[in-house]
Amino acid sequence: MLAGALVMTWPALYNRFPLLYPDSMSYLEDGALVARAIVLHKFSADYGGRSFIYCLGILPLHWNVNSWPIVGLNSLLTAYFIWLVMRSILPPQPVKGYLVLVILLSLLTSLAWFASLIMPDILGPVAYLCIYLLLFARETLSRVEYLTVTVIAWWTIASHVTHLMLATGMCVLFALLLVLRRQSMHSRLRALGEVAVIVSLAAVAHLALHDYLYGKPSLTGKRLPFLMARVIADGPGDWYLVHHCGQVKLTICDYVDELPMDTDDFLWAADGIWQRASEQTKARLREEEIPFVLATLRAYPREQLSKSASNFWHQLMTFDLSLFHPDDWVLQEFDRVLPAERSSYIQSRQARDALPYKVFTSIQDCAVIVAVVLIGVFTPRMWSRRSPRLAGLGLVIVSTVVANAFVTGILSMVENRFQSRVIWLLPLLAGILVLDRCYGWPRSDHAR
Repeated sequence: MLAGALVMTWPALYNRFPLLYPDSMSYLEDGALVARAIVLHKFSADYGGRSFIYCLGILPLHWNVNSWPIVGLNSLLTAYFIWLVMRSILPPQPVKGYLVLVILLSLLTSLAWFASLIMPDILGPVAYLCIYLLLFARETLSRVEYLTVTVIAWWTIASHVTHLMLATGMCVLFALLLVLRRQSMHSRLRALGEVAVIVSLAAVAHLALHDYLYGKPSLTGKRLPFLMARVIADGPGDWYLVHHCGQVKLTICDYVDELPMDTDDFLWAADGIWQRASEQTKARLREEEIPFVLATLRAYPREQLSKSASNFWHQLMTFDLSLFHPDDWVLQEFDRVLPAERSSYIQSRQARDALPYKVFTSIQDCAVIVAVVLIGVFTPRMWSRRSPRLAGLGLVIVSTVVANAFVTGILSMVENRFQSRVIWLLPLLAGILVLDRCYGWPRSDHAR
């Protein structure tokens, strides 16, 4: 596992610095603000819009001094859970197969890139592998491993709202399977209840922390109005405002003549609606977001559903690595967030836009295509062997990849980062299927 974790850090080592995304600086900065409020009762007017659970979790690793330990944690957690998953399906010590698969995943997919990134993105796949272990492979875990998986599952699910949403969706999916296939799934009822408790505790942690910091329980705190920006950029939201602002009193109507057709422009442009708005205006936009979106759906249901379906498909197919280009805002934030590491970042390949992410995007595209073909080839054999663990892993991974595209593409925006963070799970599944064929089929066939 240590060897596998080391291999996963190669993009950071090659870059000479952990990989950064604009949101990385917020995660690094917000943890100290939240900790100060909890420990010293020194409250701030705003704590940012990121997951406070993740910010607090990584704070002891960096203390706004050095971010390398976060890469170590990302890699170790991912390597550990890939090992547990492989061990649950393959022979007790699949060391050679494990190392070969981890090396291939690290070189051919986005796995190592996201393990080297200062973001909670890699923790999403870790959370979904935790759910597989708890639902389908509980008997392969020792007591200590079970407790470890449970705690890490809670933190990884709570580390980002999309992880919480997808984990909730998995609980619903497997609950439906329990209803439809009561006899074959009855043994999973207790395990599903345990996973549901973990998901609920993650939600409760968000509610309690936001209530303590802002005086109001919330899962997302002072979030950005992603849904409002999404339906406006799609078109139906724009049409609704143009035709109804004379009858309805919405704050967004004040900007009806300057509505952008891009969610990034709405939320992030320096001269955009959100960035120019006062705190009072932002609060009103948040409050009016859901009523506005529902009104748009009632007025233009077919148009919005058609656009949402298109966004979902586009997100499902968008998983390149171009998110690792340099960003001027990141450099500006170093003096406040990581002052001691500014010079090191300037010397990194990412800061000089010298990372070969375009080459590795093409490599990953090929790897994903091969993985999908292999999954299609081996799936019939997997079902004929009636392997509940393999079937469970396949169901968790495929539903994750699809649901991730659905949630991010429809509710937020189409962005390469969103799908890239989970797409490596398909080659992981394909690799395990191939190794299971090499290790398990001849033995099981002979026994039969």
